[in-house]
Amino acid sequence: MFLLKWPVWCIYFILCSSSSGLEIIEHHSDAVICQQAFSDCTIKDGVYNPGDTVDIQFEPSFKLCCKARGNCTLCLVIDTEVSIPTEVENESHSGDDEEEYSENTRNEKSSVTICYQQAASTVPICKKVEFTVNYPILTHQNKSKISMVITDEFHFSSKLSVYPNKLNSPKKEVVAPSEEKVCSQKLRQKYIPVCPVQKFLINHVLKENHIELQIEGNNKSPPSLCVKYEENGHCRRLTQTIIHLSSIAPCMCIQAWDEDDLGPWRTQTCPFNKTGLPSELKHLMWKNISVNVRLSKIFDGSSVLLWNLTAPCRLTGEVSLCYKASICKGGNKERQAINAVSKWRQNSKDVWETQGAFENVDEWISQCVMVKIKGAQQEFGPFCAFDTGRFRWTLLVVGVMLLVSLTGLMIYFLRDYVKKWAWSWRHGGFVKIGKKGHVVLLSPPDVDKSVSESVCQLGTQLCSQGFSVSVDQWCRRDQCTMGPLPWLYSQLQKLDTMGGRILLVLNQKALEKTEEWTLLNQEREVGDQQQTRSTYSDLFTASLFIIQAHKRLGTAADRFVLVKVDSPQRQTHSSDRRLPELLQGLPLFWLPSQSQSLAAELTVVETNMEAR
Repeated sequence: MFLLKWPVWCIYFILCSSSSGLEIIEHHSDAVICQQAFSDCTIKDGVYNPGDTVDIQFEPSFKLCCKARGNCTLCLVIDTEVSIPTEVENESHSGDDEEEYSENTRNEKSSVTICYQQAASTVPICKKVEFTVNYPILTHQNKSKISMVITDEFHFSSKLSVYPNKLNSPKKEVVAPSEEKVCSQKLRQKYIPVCPVQKFLINHVLKENHIELQIEGNNKSPPSLCVKYEENGHCRRLTQTIIHLSSIAPCMCIQAWDEDDLGPWRTQTCPFNKTGLPSELKHLMWKNISVNVRLSKIFDGSSVLLWNLTAPCRLTGEVSLCYKASICKGGNKERQAINAVSKWRQNSKDVWETQGAFENVDEWISQCVMVKIKGAQQEFGPFCAFDTGRFRWTLLVVGVMLLVSLTGLMIYFLRDYVKKWAWSWRHGGFVKIGKKGHVVLLSPPDVDKSVSESVCQLGTQLCSQGFSVSVDQWCRRDQCTMGPLPWLYSQLQKLDTMGGRILLVLNQKALEKTEEWTLLNQEREVGDQQQTRSTYSDLFTASLFIIQAHKRLGTAADRFVLVKVDSPQRQTHSSDRRLPELLQGLPLFWLPSQSQSLAAELTVVETNMEAR
């Protein structure tokens, strides 16, 4: 143990650019440094026995203690401020006794003991400093300083509890820096042999619109890379050695490491940490700053203007409250400081953000903020809260326009259904438009070639529109097997299941046949019934019997539809009085002029309102 005086205590450099900021001092054993009020200072091992009466204030920290600029290790430095009581008995002394008393009080022995304890240990380690108090040169506050250097073996990232040898004295925690932080210093290989050998050298070359990283190392495979902003920021993996200029910032650091190396240490470089961004690139930094502002109500009903600032690096500056954007360039009123250390956090997008609030603002005039950043030539802003009243009106206008647009699109794509609704309104009221059901198409008796082709063409057209169609001319085999009347009743069963109509095609011969059938049917009721035995000879005649049965029930118009294909006239059943009495009241359509109306009629499945 020996005394290391201030001229000998040589702090020969400080690595200002290192991540840990550790001071390197030239020393390799325990030492103590005392000010002039204390002399004959010595340091030695002590024992924890709470009995000291001297009051001290202390601050522990870790530094690097080196021998001859090499072989550096972690050491614990405890800076203390010792308070010495100066109460001396004011008794009268005479002659030689007074001189002896004065000499004794000029130099008095004293001591201070400070202990530390590692987190995993239960036994404290203490260091005792003994010194002589020179009362005549004590300051008027009766305080003087002592610095203790303890060179015991300390491990990286170890946590210590430091406290004086005095009952009920407060303890202070101190954490040793990590190996990664200590070994990231540029001169680590020369002064800290315990650090791993640097494997990579990272150089950056500034291109037109990006930075190209040049990695030099002694391994064959390229290293892994990551970029982070600020020393305690997240390190995001890089898949290439090119960084776009829009992503650079003064606090940006690049790390490189070998995936095969299991150690935690990485090579790191922060290219703009000391020099800052080049002047021609500073505008890129300001573009990456964004501010969000919003108004909010708190529990007492007052308005609060909340602001949130995001930036690649933690910045220093101030945010000021101002009036609306049109007059924000005037004198700003309230201001809030932005501290580069506290109240910043890094979000999931690796962007730093800080926030604040202006309370009791006038929401009608104070909705904007201006931002002034240290190092920037201009003031940023104004950043204003969104006008909620204007937002509501804008939302209403957009909603109305969207509703009109959707209505137009629906009318365009559903125009066929609209036409059906319009037709149904003209024909007796609103109707329910259902799915397209089954259609039975019956030809007139004694058809010629032209009429037969028209019937088949109508059946094909209805099939293309999505109807299920049965044409009597297409089902001759089934009719021969089952018989005309059973086949027709089988189709009626389909209509009961699927819904739909029987479409009866008329021509002049069909009308004559109907008149003849009506006459014979009336004579049958009062005359010879044998005359009607041949009326089921074809489907057309059978359909007349079914029409008659449904007319008695009042449902004939819901089951049968009449079609004429041999006349271009536009008429409906309501105005056509030349039809036989049996067919009057049934819907009648002329083709091809009323093809769309016919399709609408065949799609109607249920009437929802009585005819007006």
